[in-house]
Amino acid sequence: MELHLDKSIAGEAWAQEAQSIVRKCVHCGFCNATCPTYQLLGHESDGPRGRIYLVTQLLEGHPADETTRAHLDRCLLCRACETTCPSGVSYGRLLETGRHMLEQHVPRTGLDNIKRKIMTTLIPNHKLVETGVSVAKPLRRLLPADISSQLPLPGKDLLRPKTTHPRKMLLLEGCAQSSLTPETNAATARVLNRFGIQLQPETRHGCCGALRLHTSGRARGLEDIKNRIDTWWPMVQNGVEAIVSTASGCGVTVKDYVELLKDDPGYADKAGQIAELAMDISEVIGNEITKSPPGPELRQNLKVAFHSPCTLQHGQKITGQVEALLRQYGFTLLPVADSHLCCGSAGTYSVLQPGLSGQLKADKLAKLQAHEPDVIATANVGCQLHLRKDSNVPVLHWIELLDAVKG
Repeated sequence: MELHLDKSIAGEAWAQEAQSIVRKCVHCGFCNATCPTYQLLGHESDGPRGRIYLVTQLLEGHPADETTRAHLDRCLLCRACETTCPSGVSYGRLLETGRHMLEQHVPRTGLDNIKRKIMTTLIPNHKLVETGVSVAKPLRRLLPADISSQLPLPGKDLLRPKTTHPRKMLLLEGCAQSSLTPETNAATARVLNRFGIQLQPETRHGCCGALRLHTSGRARGLEDIKNRIDTWWPMVQNGVEAIVSTASGCGVTVKDYVELLKDDPGYADKAGQIAELAMDISEVIGNEITKSPPGPELRQNLKVAFHSPCTLQHGQKITGQVEALLRQYGFTLLPVADSHLCCGSAGTYSVLQPGLSGQLKADKLAKLQAHEPDVIATANVGCQLHLRKDSNVPVLHWIELLDAVKG
C-alpha cells in the first residue's frame, strides 16, 4: 500500500516507521478472515485491512472524526491478524500510532473519556486496588455479580516457599493480578521451588505500562515502563536469570520494551537487556522440564479446556507450549474450536466495548465448554476474570494445575 506522509510529520521517526509498515500491506485480506470484530460486524473498516486504510488517511493528513475513532476503538489489538499476515505487517504497532494521532486531532469527551481516566488512574495503582479489594471482600454477597466475580476467591493457598536457592529469578507481580488473583504467583513460586529456583518479588509494585499504552495514554505508559525498569534494574545487575511473567498481557509488553524505548538514550540499553530477560512462565518451565521431566506414571483425573490468550499466542508467539506441559503432567486436554479467536477481555476492552466483548465471551465459553471440561485454564489474569463470571466450571491459571500435581 502506497503512503505519502503529511509534511508536518514526514521527518518524525515514528511516522517513517508507520510508513514502512503500511507499505508491507498487499491488500490480500487474509487478516479479515481471523479478525474477531470483522467476523462479528462484517464491515471493512472493522477489520485490519480497513483500519490500515484509516490510519493511512491520518498519516497523510486527511481529517478524522468520531466515525474514524469508533472503528479504531473497536479493535481488540488481539494481533490474530499478525499471525495470519503473509507479508509480516506489524499491525499492532501501526494501530497504536493511529490511535495516538487521533487523540491529538480529535480529543475524547464525555463518558468514554471519564471511564478511561478512572481506569488509567486506579488500576495501575497497586495500593488503591489493594485497598478497594480489602473493602469489597466482606461485602461480596451484597455486590453486583460484575464486581463480586472479580474479587479474589476464598480458600486459595497464598503461601510462598521460604527456601533460598542459588538460582534466582525476578517475578513480575503485576498491578491488578497481585490483588485479584494472588494465588497465581504463589503457585508459581511453589512450582519453581521444586526446580530449585527462588522467585524474588518486586520491591515496588507497579504497572508494566500496558494499560496506559493501550488506553489513550502513551506518554504515561512510557513513564510506567521507565518506573518498572528503575525498580528492576538493581536486581538485573545482581544477576537474576530471568524476569518471569505469569500474565501474558504483561509479558508481551515487557518483551516490547526494546522497541518502545529504542529512541530514548537514557533507557534504550536497559530496556533491551530487560526485554532479553523477559520470559513467560511456560517458557521457564518448558526449559526446566527438559532437564527433569515428570514421571510417565502421572495421570490426573481432570479434563482441561485451555484458552490461549491472544497476548500469548499472537503477541509472544508461544503456541502449544502450555498444552504440551499439561499433557506431560497427565492432564487430558480437550479440543477447542476457533482457539485463535479472542475471548473479548483484551485489557480494558470489556469495560469500554461491553457489547462486542460480551458477544465474544459467549462464543468463547461455548467453544471451551463444548466437550464438558472439568476446568478451564488460561494464562492471563484478564481472560481468567472475564471468563470466570459466566463459566459453568472453574476458570484458573494453568500454573495452579501444575502446583496441585503431587510427584
